[in-house]
Amino acid sequence: MSERDSNSLRILDTGLRRAAENMAFNRSLLECHQEGISPHTLRFLQFEPCALVGFHQNVDQEINTEYCRENGIAIQRRITGGGAIYFDATQLGWELYLDKRFLGTADMGQIAARICNAAAAGMRALGVDAQFRPRNDIEVDGRKISGTGGAFDGDSVMYQGTLLIEFDVEDMLRILRIPAEKLSNKAIESARDRVVNLATLLVEMPELDVIKDAIASAFAEEFGVRTEVADLLPAERAAFDEALKEIDSDEWVYQRNRPATDAPLFESIYKSDGGLMRVGVALDPERKRLKQLWITGDIFVKPARTIADLEAALRDTPQAEMEDRVRAFFAERDVEMLQLSVDDIIAAIQSAFAEAEVEQAAE
Repeated sequence: MSERDSNSLRILDTGLRRAAENMAFNRSLLECHQEGISPHTLRFLQFEPCALVGFHQNVDQEINTEYCRENGIAIQRRITGGGAIYFDATQLGWELYLDKRFLGTADMGQIAARICNAAAAGMRALGVDAQFRPRNDIEVDGRKISGTGGAFDGDSVMYQGTLLIEFDVEDMLRILRIPAEKLSNKAIESARDRVVNLATLLVEMPELDVIKDAIASAFAEEFGVRTEVADLLPAERAAFDEALKEIDSDEWVYQRNRPATDAPLFESIYKSDGGLMRVGVALDPERKRLKQLWITGDIFVKPARTIADLEAALRDTPQAEMEDRVRAFFAERDVEMLQLSVDDIIAAIQSAFAEAEVEQAAE
């Protein structure tokens, strides 16, 4: 199989892994694919129990860290945006590493529909009536059996999905930071009613390899390619080892936590089509200056360091100049944002300014 054979899809099964290892695979495979080293790939994966936050999220805001520590649940940060999720061995993960040429489009909506419809066909081959529900879910009779999402890196796309095998939603609710009133027995039962497991739908559960074969065959049919089981390339293994050194660390996991500052910090929440943003601003009210900015949320921005670079660029900025500086910052960079605009970011920061004005007026 050539490194970029458009008629072939490599099947890579990395088995049950720690969260840090699965995140390192994400980075190494996406980077190697973007560099033209890796073939088009379908990876199957499973996680030891873990809570994952999106790249731009704050761990302490999204995860019940004390519960995780007490129950031996790992906490990790993804290389992509999005919201916090819980994984364990009762879910089967699948990932596609493809490029825009292979997919015939750069439109994420079209890509999601094509991939999700194919994945649903693979699940139907197992005997369940799985159907794609836009934007990126797969359902059986209105109940979610698979969630998906994708991200671009240059011409490459990593598209990920999970299949619920024997998942208990109560585990997720206790790990993610959710208000106590939503953890009542009634709320837990309601959450369970919105999802469904493959084991619940089938009288006899097939072996995991049978499930993987059904999904792989459906993707092969959709893309008109042959599949070939293969292992990591040496360059991918080296990239994995390098990525793991950074990702398997507290510095990586907790990098988006609140900045240290002596100035008063005011916070707001802003919801846009591109996701929910939490914005913190440390202000010098007498000089009307933004001392420090802090943006987290379930947003998708590429390059991943863009938000951190924006925060650095806006340090000690006059509040009246914030909008112009944000627009100038993005005008100088090639940035991809999934359903998020520069206007959204400006509005989110302005909402934190407004919150500061309200609190200062009340003092």
